[in-house]
Amino acid sequence: MKTIIGFLIVLFFTPLFNSGKISGYNVGDFASDFKLKNVDGKMVSMADFKEAKGFIISFTCNTCPYSVMYEQRIIDLDNKYSSKGYPVIAINPNDPSQKPGDSFEKMVERAKEKGYPFPYLVDESQDVTRKFGATNTPHMYILQKENDKYKVVYIGTIDNNPKAAEKASTHYIDNAMKSLLSGKEIEVNKTKAIGCTIKWKASS
Repeated sequence: MKTIIGFLIVLFFTPLFNSGKISGYNVGDFASDFKLKNVDGKMVSMADFKEAKGFIISFTCNTCPYSVMYEQRIIDLDNKYSSKGYPVIAINPNDPSQKPGDSFEKMVERAKEKGYPFPYLVDESQDVTRKFGATNTPHMYILQKENDKYKVVYIGTIDNNPKAAEKASTHYIDNAMKSLLSGKEIEVNKTKAIGCTIKWKASS
């Protein structure tokens, strides 16, 4: 009987272990730090930001129309919240062999052209993207630093209108940040990311 039960357990869980997919972080989880190459060629990690109280992490790219529409809003988030201890870190998760416009060289050009005030990192292995569980560009995460750990407090989209910030009726990131900074509970801490699917490597 024990042998049969053991066989059934292995049979049930094997597809999960062999799937190669990671479900990613949920709200309340603690995110691992990472070290990725920035457009200036330097390696960047969250630990480098000694004074940060947390982060707004944006998985975004050059080529997705949604990322382009949200680009200025991501810049505005950094301008608004980095001085309050929550800088933006942008990460490009896409495989450039599928999207040449998302190559590192094109990232450097885009960051310079738009004057990004935040790091724009490349996730060449896509391991960080998998750990977070990002599926779209842009896909946003707010992290709050607690005892040198990084707690996930929001996952999802920036607002409810990709076309224009002024047409959005609900600004999820702004609302979450206002609650966080005032010590209140974030009412809506998870939304559906709106954007293009991440371009995974063929072996992914």
